[in-house]
Amino acid sequence: MLKMLNKMEVLALQLPSHKRYQDNLNTLLKYLRIHKEKDIVVVPEVYLTAYDYEHLSTAAKFSLKALKILKRVVDEQIVVLTLILENGDDFVNQAVAIHKHKVVHRQDKVKLFKIGDEDIYLTAGKKKKIKPFEIDGVKYALLICFELRFKELWKQIEGADVVFVPSRWGLPRKGHLEILSRALAVMNQCYVIVSNSSDTDMASSSSIISPNGNVTTDDTKKALEGTIDFREIKKMRRYIVLD
Repeated sequence: MLKMLNKMEVLALQLPSHKRYQDNLNTLLKYLRIHKEKDIVVVPEVYLTAYDYEHLSTAAKFSLKALKILKRVVDEQIVVLTLILENGDDFVNQAVAIHKHKVVHRQDKVKLFKIGDEDIYLTAGKKKKIKPFEIDGVKYALLICFELRFKELWKQIEGADVVFVPSRWGLPRKGHLEILSRALAVMNQCYVIVSNSSDTDMASSSSIISPNGNVTTDDTKKALEGTIDFREIKKMRRYIVLD
């Protein structure tokens, strides 16, 4: 069931990650203060620490500290980000959705990017965990960066009204990110919110994509604003019936 409100205001951040973790957290908290009226804020993949493989334990400890701070700060908004966290003796890249001072959804990255050595340093999550989840009557889903390439995962999130794609997608494959995220929105007749890193070797291409495939994007911006219009989802699903 779609949210009773017709619209939600969205912010997709497009920020570079700096070496000092605290600087990244301070920047994120600044944007949350500036855009406190936004209903949804999506943050690039592992924005707070990047993939700092040489200091994974330190990155995980900082991520845990940052998560506690974010839970105190985030009230009515939905804030989505991924964090390097410890899981027993292993490390995972875990997406979290924070709402009303709680983590309301957790999802470990399943498809690790071998070109970036993710499979060497991190442990993959369970594929079955990738499925829609509900907040206040809206169905959301999450695909983390490289997971966007896998059609079987698209099948698992069918029916979601909004798909979040926090990413650290490389510049050489910029066109792939843009094509795949737009295709997902059209195929699933949903909104897709991409938040990608703007490090110099990253693609940027953060975007807010409608069920009709209309794209809001601007590589020059650090914060991309847009609107989810639930009437557009209903209209597309009524106009082109897929089931």
